[in-house]
Amino acid sequence: MQAQLEQTIAGSISFSGIGLHSGAPVHLRLLPAPAGTGIVFRRTDLDNFEIQAIGRNVAKVSYATSLMRQGVLISTTEHLLSACIGTGIDNVIVELDNLELPILDGSALPYVEAFQSVGIKVQRRRREYLRILRKVEVRENDKFIGVYPGDGYSITYEINFPAPILRQDFTVDLAADAYGAEIAAARTFGFREDERMLRDMGLIRGASPENAIILSRNGVQNGNLRFPDEFVRHKVLDLIGDLALAGHRIFGRVVAERAGHAMHTALVSRLLADRSAWDLITLPQLEVTRRPARAARLSPVQV
Repeated sequence: MQAQLEQTIAGSISFSGIGLHSGAPVHLRLLPAPAGTGIVFRRTDLDNFEIQAIGRNVAKVSYATSLMRQGVLISTTEHLLSACIGTGIDNVIVELDNLELPILDGSALPYVEAFQSVGIKVQRRRREYLRILRKVEVRENDKFIGVYPGDGYSITYEINFPAPILRQDFTVDLAADAYGAEIAAARTFGFREDERMLRDMGLIRGASPENAIILSRNGVQNGNLRFPDEFVRHKVLDLIGDLALAGHRIFGRVVAERAGHAMHTALVSRLLADRSAWDLITLPQLEVTRRPARAARLSPVQV
């Protein structure tokens, strides 16, 4: 079980890369933050304008989750937010000099490894959890997502794309510190046949075989999978990041079927709008964990 005190990173961390959708170069720096800060993005190219990672700042959501305040945009936030929730980091300042976070290798693993390298600092403030008191659901045709009362934080996700390789389901118990080993390394994915359409829409301009799993009708085009069910694990990764916009780690059970970023954030909005569906709690103090669970050692899976 992760520490019940808030945590931040023990030192600064820097990344450079390109945005998945914009293709624009970006420099990213993560800085320790005081207890109670939360996760705050800072646009250093726009006079250090700040946007907090909370539900009311959600902007547009389609193939990524973006935040906006007073017309200033931060795009593709879900992988970093997922890594923070998964490794128990509550407070961090995220500086970037462009509108989109770098895609890195398409997963949250680089963030988790960086957190492990710099270390985690335990802070003198009890962590608050958003405890689910009754079910909240969002449905759209054959798509569904819901959150229910539960002990800890568990997620069950099912995907069902036309390709047989993309009919998968997965359940994870985040209360057991499973994130580093079971979720962080799962990469984003897309279909080769959709590339032209998406690029014409101004999307995936930074996508490449180095930062995404590329699929054709015949299967994976660029190497081996990190997990046999890497696709659904990545959906879980995205969901964890999107639900971070509730402002607190969930204490409950989440179930999703064929959902995506839009439905993930719709659930956050519906949940926060219904104050009778949740309360904020602190948990009894347990043994303090000063470093996150180790990330998975990757063994390629032949497909």
